[in-house]
Amino acid sequence: MTTAQPTPPATRLLRARAQGVGSGWRGRSVAEVLGRAFAVQAQDAAAAALGIRARSSELTAADVVRATDVERSVVRNWFMRGTLHLVPAADVRWLTSLLGPVFLRLSERRYRELGLDDRDLLRAERVITSALGEGPVSRAELSGRLAAAGFGNGGGQVAVHLLRRCALSGLICHGPTVEGEPSFVLLDEWMGSAGAPAVTAEVAAEDAAVELVRRYRAAHGPAAPEDFAAWSGLSVTVARRAWSSGPYEAEAEAEAEVEVEVEPAEAVGDVRLLPAYDNYLVGYRTRALSVPPAFERLVHPGGGQLRATVIVDGLACATWSRRVGRPVSVTPFEELPAPVRTGLAAEQADILRFLGER
Repeated sequence: MTTAQPTPPATRLLRARAQGVGSGWRGRSVAEVLGRAFAVQAQDAAAAALGIRARSSELTAADVVRATDVERSVVRNWFMRGTLHLVPAADVRWLTSLLGPVFLRLSERRYRELGLDDRDLLRAERVITSALGEGPVSRAELSGRLAAAGFGNGGGQVAVHLLRRCALSGLICHGPTVEGEPSFVLLDEWMGSAGAPAVTAEVAAEDAAVELVRRYRAAHGPAAPEDFAAWSGLSVTVARRAWSSGPYEAEAEAEAEVEVEVEPAEAVGDVRLLPAYDNYLVGYRTRALSVPPAFERLVHPGGGQLRATVIVDGLACATWSRRVGRPVSVTPFEELPAPVRTGLAAEQADILRFLGER
């Protein structure tokens, strides 16, 4: 049985529920959150932890650190769009095999702009992997070793690009926090050591893009192939082919005319404080359904910024910010109804609880 295409409000509710930021859903563990959201945007580690908080109940920042640094069940590295994400450790290898070559190829011009030829890249790779053979090493120390080896031109950008290249090549990943600073480790050692998952998901190369479509649709749907392309960083051609392949072919044909019937999501006044660059706001080609067009510039002012945002049933109604040791400050787009203010106060308090400041 089929129904007409869902209305924009209905689609928004379904997307918020799929991402774990609506319909009252909250996970009880880091694994459960990532099992639903699949990946959490992580350019900033603190914001990534807050992204997990927004999708959970009773977790703390220490729980997130435990998952990444001790249990090693979650890995921070460069994946979709060539940007940093937290993903389940079991998915690291096939994601890297699929996405790494794409973004390495797209980075070739930048390497040349930085004055790095193929011999330089291989030499830098040896410097990095040799250093990490000693165990976790901070980014600052690795930058120093690269500078000592002659990779000092271009400032810190050279080091970042060289580290990212090694990660996209499947050689390294982010490791534990060392004296308050993020570190890097050899991927094989980190994933193969005690505490790492006993089984790593294996996905054949030709099936990896289709598997990524499956994960995306479960965590972001309803959506379109173009949304998947924007989120993953794969070309629209590859995205459309994967979208309509395998078990999705019949469904894709149905979606061309009508939407397959899905369980509706209800508006329950679900208030969430999303961190900057949250998945829910970057997972689609536009934010037209999640941010009222009149207030788009308040959320995305330009210059690569995407502000921390308050959503109610998936619709943005304010931005928020916080300085260390200070309460959460909220800037509403318009006057907020009393029930939203009540939910907002609970979320503000929960951020302090999560961070151990209450």
